[in-house]
Amino acid sequence: MDFTPTEAQTEARDLAARIFGDLATHERLKAAGTGSDPALWKSLCAAGLVGAAADLGLLGLVLLLEEQGRRTAQVPYAASCVYGVLAVAAHGSPEQRDRLLPALEDGSVVVTGAFPAQDAVRASVASDYTRPSVASDSVRASAASAVRGAVPAASAPGELTGTVPVVPWLRDASHALVADTDRRLWLAPLGPGADITPVELTAPWSAARLTLDRAPAEPLGGPDAYADVLATARTAFAGLQAGVCAGSLARAVAHVADREQFGRPLATRQAVQLRAADAHMDTEAIRVTAYEAAWRRDAGLPYATHALTAAWWASEAGQRVVHTGQHLHGGAGADLDHPVHRHFLWGRQLDAYLGCGAEVLQELGELIASGE
Repeated sequence: MDFTPTEAQTEARDLAARIFGDLATHERLKAAGTGSDPALWKSLCAAGLVGAAADLGLLGLVLLLEEQGRRTAQVPYAASCVYGVLAVAAHGSPEQRDRLLPALEDGSVVVTGAFPAQDAVRASVASDYTRPSVASDSVRASAASAVRGAVPAASAPGELTGTVPVVPWLRDASHALVADTDRRLWLAPLGPGADITPVELTAPWSAARLTLDRAPAEPLGGPDAYADVLATARTAFAGLQAGVCAGSLARAVAHVADREQFGRPLATRQAVQLRAADAHMDTEAIRVTAYEAAWRRDAGLPYATHALTAAWWASEAGQRVVHTGQHLHGGAGADLDHPVHRHFLWGRQLDAYLGCGAEVLQELGELIASGE
């Protein structure tokens, strides 16, 4: 394994750090409230950082998402890159890639992922559609990578019916990548047949409930596409969590270095140093496991269990780190005018989005036991 970034990845990461640093400021985030920042999104697309996701690979995207996480920048960058750019590039037909990738890269099409926690969305397909073989209901989603079948043709239209209770960034999206009850992927435009009802999350991710009533959609990829996109999403959002934790810890270290108590900086207290050291180790564990999973995907190696490992660290260790960041700030950490509270909200939201540690660990154990 070699996690050393390429020259292109390094340049893209540095550019992302400058854009997020300049535009995702505390003042702009306060002004955005629970919505996204359209000017920041426009800048990212104009700089080519959305389209670069396909060329830089998943490891390159993880590096860029770390920079977003450091600033808790409110744009659907992770969602549209994972469920849009990478999904279409990896599993789209040539016609879909030619049609969708340019619009995804310039930001005129924004995709988010509607992956229900339970079977919720049914798909009906055209009469000339040949249904591919799929896993039985007893096979968990992440084990679907072992299933092989015919790739559905791009010309086979479908209609989706069902409800996904919470979809992050849905209010910013023009399309949703939806998984049906058979773990097939469908790209659905958010137009007729798609009802969007805003919901509030812990983090301001412009989320909504998605209700589909015979909504038109087009299939994306074959029966192995779901497992690959799911593992890609887990890895990418673990990278985002690494950035959130790094940003929280950096703010905490700066605070305890300046804040004095009884004539001494808080940073000189051994208890404070130990909390910060533990948070640093947890952050590095999230980062290195995300890097490993991303590197393996880019190298064409199996990575489903590695993605789950990264998700477990991001969930379990991530919430510890953001709690530490909040705690080391004392009363200031609970002040909504202080920027560190956003890291806490994002860290807890990513913990929920990736799945609680016990559930992720159970799924990982089942994959290992089955020899995946």
